Amino acid sequence: MSPRISVFILMVALVLSGCGKSAEQKRLEEAAKQAGEATQSLKEGAEKMAEAMKGLGEAGSEGRKVEPVNFRDLKALLPESLPGMTRASAEGEKTSVMGINVSEAHARFENEEGANVTVKITDMGNMSGLVGMAAMAWAYADVDKETETGYEKTTTFDGHKAFEKYNTESKDGELNIFVAGRFVVSIEGYGVEMSTLKDAAGAISLSKLVAMKDSGVTS
Repeated sequence: MSPRISVFILMVALVLSGCGKSAEQKRLEEAAKQAGEATQSLKEGAEKMAEAMKGLGEAGSEGRKVEPVNFRDLKALLPESLPGMTRASAEGEKTSVMGINVSEAHARFENEEGANVTVKITDMGNMSGLVGMAAMAWAYADVDKETETGYEKTTTFDGHKAFEKYNTESKDGELNIFVAGRFVVSIEGYGVEMSTLKDAAGAISLSKLVAMKDSGVTS
């Protein structure tokens, strides 16, 4: 029940209380009381969630304060074009929610046949510690799986831990690369070969991301 409805019920109950209390009036008063208690419980729950999320952000950064790289700097690393494809859009943003700070930039590439590739660079900021490990289990595991229609496996790309997933029938796939324990390069493609996704990854200067690994980090 929303706070606005709670207040309305309470007002009705107060007005009726001056005329003697019928069974219906008593039910309204009880409903108003319960609504007030529910609203207070929601408020307390929200406060506890905010505190927990703040703690999650601190735990994720392993005690460090990390200000994410400006998304405009990440956007500057996105390819201008890919072989046989043009860049249809490029965007970036920074998100801060209850102590967790992340910035990312992404671009979409298309061709006239309908194939497309999306390239995204994410600075996990203060999620790059233990929370980051939980979010990307593949970065700390070995995966090698093959089916009749495709595969998924952990591998390396330019010396960095990576994860590939590809469907040979639909020609859909993804390539994720974990850089310097902080950045994630994610490339998804539809109607393309895995080699196209790797070409897109090769168009990004991973060495520049490595050089940013201590940017905004304070103890």
